[in-house]
Amino acid sequence: MLKVNSMATVDEAPGFSRMFRVGCLTLGVFFPIEAYMGDEASMHDQERLAQRAQALGYAALWVRDVPLRDPSFGDLGQIYDPWVYLGWIAAHTQTIALATGSIVLPLRHPLHVAKAAASVDRLSGGRLVLGVASGDRPVEFPAFGVDIERRAALFREYFEVIRRVLEREYPTLTSTAGVLAANADLVPKPVGRLPMLVTGNSGQPLPWIAGHADGWITYPRGIDRQAETVARWRGEVHTAKPGAFKPFVQSLYVDLADDPHLPPTPIHLGFKAGRHFLLRFLDSLRVVGVNHVILNLKYGARPASEVLEEIGTEVLPALADAQSDKPVGGELEPSDAEVNETLAPQH
Repeated sequence: MLKVNSMATVDEAPGFSRMFRVGCLTLGVFFPIEAYMGDEASMHDQERLAQRAQALGYAALWVRDVPLRDPSFGDLGQIYDPWVYLGWIAAHTQTIALATGSIVLPLRHPLHVAKAAASVDRLSGGRLVLGVASGDRPVEFPAFGVDIERRAALFREYFEVIRRVLEREYPTLTSTAGVLAANADLVPKPVGRLPMLVTGNSGQPLPWIAGHADGWITYPRGIDRQAETVARWRGEVHTAKPGAFKPFVQSLYVDLADDPHLPPTPIHLGFKAGRHFLLRFLDSLRVVGVNHVILNLKYGARPASEVLEEIGTEVLPALADAQSDKPVGGELEPSDAEVNETLAPQH
């Protein structure tokens, strides 16, 4: 029987430790690792690209939870069920972290989420980082018989159910999802303490997120605004648990140009630019305290395989060299300030 390790901490989890270190910034990539029009990717060659991302030193591969096609959103993510796909990708990789961005808790029974998450974590050797959210596609809620007005309350309740059944043997708990009376247990348990990150606010006040989650996933903003957001997060974490490290994560759409010197122009939740600006921008995020950036390559003009390779061979090594040094290329230049203002969340 797989016992709970009550002494384990999230920083010991292989996936968490690959992604997060104090004062450092790492990069992950969303599936599909593909540039495509419309809402549906081809999903061609993803296994090889996942292996290449691992070899190049990317920290994590991210999947999304999109149960139903909603044409108004324009993006189905990796198409496949996130748990099935994570199992598939886990079998094709060895060391890179596997992360969800994010599982929609109100649409899933918490015991099913907990069992799936622990299963992937076990089968991958502790590489799972569980990002969770309350959901933002209104069409999905009536299809699952869930009142969208209750999503914040359900998120909070299910979050705590998942945490309880993953970390205790034969727990006693009562929730709207059901009752456990210490006469049944959820197996398997994760390798250690499974990291759980909250996406956006998920209907919760920030002090609750800082006190209950192991990290926070949020959206791209200009450098100055993100610095304020990071500072607010660090303050709440310190209040909830002085001395704790709880990472700050954000997404970023990138259209990497052939010309490495191309100045930036804004796109949806990101920018098109050459790699020199991308490096300066990422390092500026590191300086203000961002710990991980999830790259989304959907809107790229170049093949995603080329972009993955260029960032992996040119940007990642330079970013690593700068981890304990001054920002790469100096502060943002005047021409970059416009992008600083246009990188605002559209949620």
